[in-house]
Amino acid sequence: MATIRTTLVKVLTPAQGGKIAACSFVQNRSIMGKALRNSLPPPPPKPAPFDYINKDYTWLRSLFDRTTHRFDANSKVVVVEGPVAAGKTKFAECLAADLGMKHFPEANMDYHYIRPNGVNLRKFDSQIPEDTRTFDHVDFNRNPSHRLAGNFQIMTYTARYAQYIDALAHLFNTGQGVVLERSPYSDFVFLEAMYKQKLISKGVHSVYYELRNTTIEELMRPHLVIYLDVPVPQVVKAIKCRNLEYEVQGKALTVPFLTEVERQYKTKYLRDISTHAELLVYDWTGGGEVEVVVEDIERLDFDKYTEREEPKMKDWRLPREVEWADQRQLYTNHKHYLLNLLAIPRLDVPELITSPDDAYEREKVIYGDPDFEYLEGFTVKDGSTLMKSKTPKYYEYV
Repeated sequence: MATIRTTLVKVLTPAQGGKIAACSFVQNRSIMGKALRNSLPPPPPKPAPFDYINKDYTWLRSLFDRTTHRFDANSKVVVVEGPVAAGKTKFAECLAADLGMKHFPEANMDYHYIRPNGVNLRKFDSQIPEDTRTFDHVDFNRNPSHRLAGNFQIMTYTARYAQYIDALAHLFNTGQGVVLERSPYSDFVFLEAMYKQKLISKGVHSVYYELRNTTIEELMRPHLVIYLDVPVPQVVKAIKCRNLEYEVQGKALTVPFLTEVERQYKTKYLRDISTHAELLVYDWTGGGEVEVVVEDIERLDFDKYTEREEPKMKDWRLPREVEWADQRQLYTNHKHYLLNLLAIPRLDVPELITSPDDAYEREKVIYGDPDFEYLEGFTVKDGSTLMKSKTPKYYEYV
């Protein structure tokens, strides 16, 4: 494993429950766990959370609704990383509960395939051409060499990117910190593993990084990354133990693939992200205690990086309230703009292109379904709505 420079790295072993490998104790506390918060006097009241789901954060509102007034020590972005079957979900849930943060489960293809009206597009697969069918992690595990594998990884990045925007919007509008499982910053480790195993083409590899380079700088890097380190042999055992048919019987999670994922994490991602965020790395072979991790987090001082040229926490050193308001407006009001940055017209990679005839058949089947008879916001099956707007079906005019 490559050497990683961090403020604090704590290594847990099954026998010891934890030992400090490198530590920098600080006097001023930052993130606080539940036990520490309960031992202190109640904090002063903060403004109520802003309803960012249903309202825009406008320039006029920013004049009297200051963003930083909702922030406290726990208004942070925490990302949990690790290999497949490392136990990230359970750990992230428990960590978020202890820190009083909102947990965001790992983004998946439901972002693309479950529409706002609740319809799962997977139900149409048997009626539409193969190249236009849904393709998610289950399909990739079963058939990683499929023509749609490259498109799947690009769509996975899109889902992580969109979720990260939602997490930032939540933090900026409520002051509540967030805990995510993986992020768009680490997504490339799977893309690289797929490329090394010759599961995707050079063209897909090129398109992915063009999309990533166009979009990633619009986000704000996490404050803290926690990596649960599990060696590949143990990962293989954990995959067999949880006994998901598409993983155990599938062809994707091979030892070479998992080894490359681990290598990309340790030699690239962790090295790069530790320049900008605090990093905790744990030996999670036998699991560990969330309370011990929380104690380690409480020792971190996120406010000590004050120099102008210091890269760590640079994204979060905004000098004026108006700049906080600008970022809040971006993530609250303009998610569509950020997602439109992914619309790069690359027509030189055949496996990323759907033929017009196949696209026509797909649209005809999906939007010919009764569940898509009306536009989003107008579908009321009990007939109580007075306004019903028909969904325009372009195939009717072809």
